[in-house]
Amino acid sequence: MLRKGVSRFGVSVPPELLKEFDRTIARMGYDRSKAIQLAMRNFLTEYIWKCEGEGVAAGTMTIIYDHDVKGLEETLTDTQHYYSSIITSAMHVHLDERNCLLVIAVKGEVKTIQNLAKELMGKRGIKQLKLATALS
Repeated sequence: MLRKGVSRFGVSVPPELLKEFDRTIARMGYDRSKAIQLAMRNFLTEYIWKCEGEGVAAGTMTIIYDHDVKGLEETLTDTQHYYSSIITSAMHVHLDERNCLLVIAVKGEVKTIQNLAKELMGKRGIKQLKLATALS
């Protein structure tokens, strides 16, 4: 059974690392506790994402693509329909005469999100795909 509240613990770090950490979190408006909690959550999410590949996650895929590549927009639409069980929303933005930004919100099994990202990255005309996830 999980206890509610907080746990306190000590951490040993090199003095220069602590000075840099404190300067950075001060600019961000965080205190040490908040910053360490955020770092721990990000560390756990990244580990589970890369090493275990299990569980449920939510996040976004930010994609830059060349809309002049023949058939790409239809392929992107077809792929989104195929993965509709994990795609909760999508937004399309025209960046310039040739480039578009597609932001896809996802929520579902990590493996399925990973498969969607791999499939999209393999499409001709995709210039960049950035995935940002958090475990649910």
